[in-house]
Amino acid sequence: MINKNTAQQAKQAHRNTLLETLEHRLQVAKANGKNDLVNQLEAEKRYYLS
Repeated sequence: MINKNTAQQAKQAHRNTLLETLEHRLQVAKANGKNDLVNQLEAEKRYYLS
């Protein structure tokens, strides 16, 4: 059985990875001038940071 602390650490690690990936995708979208995608990714980032 996974204890509460281990589960919390896994949840935080997953969130960090998700945000890192999202930030990379955002940088690539900006570099390629994909403004619609940039707006979508920024909204997604705000959701995960709230």
